[in-house]
Amino acid sequence: MTFATILILAFSMSADAFAASISKGAELQKPSFRHAISIGLIFGTIETITPLLGWLAGVASQRFVQAWDHWAAFSILLVIGLHMVYSGLCKEDKIAQEKQTLWLLILTAVATSIDAMAVGASLAFIDANIIATSLAIGLATTVMASIGTLLGHQFGKYVSHWSELIGGIVLIGIGLGVLAEHTAFFN
Repeated sequence: MTFATILILAFSMSADAFAASISKGAELQKPSFRHAISIGLIFGTIETITPLLGWLAGVASQRFVQAWDHWAAFSILLVIGLHMVYSGLCKEDKIAQEKQTLWLLILTAVATSIDAMAVGASLAFIDANIIATSLAIGLATTVMASIGTLLGHQFGKYVSHWSELIGGIVLIGIGLGVLAEHTAFFN
């Protein structure tokens, strides 16, 4: 994977966290910069760990799926991308009002990072540099979740839909790129 691909993947993977942090920011009256960074770090840390866990699972199963690993990577990215597009198109305009707790925030961060675990598994199939990719995903998520928290109180209901939609389209594009790179089907 090239640096540009890693960067695009990192920001695509941060779309869920960005959307969730907008919601969190909308729940707060006026989030402080420190509070936004704290929320960003929680999302970013979890989003750094989950691709590593997925990659480990992918490496463990790689010898069993080596003949069709590019199809597995494409399928995983396609399903995640389509789900993100669907979520971006179908979300309600109302932002749920929930009490802010650390455990709820961690649970939200874990829920938004499940797709990063699946992407980590697909990266094992294409022999990508998982450390660089996980760190890039974590850093992008920290930045995007912090920005989302700050913007949430002003723009929450307007931008969260678009971030998931765009992130999903990008993941589908990366999946098609993996398929094109590893098969003669598109060559």
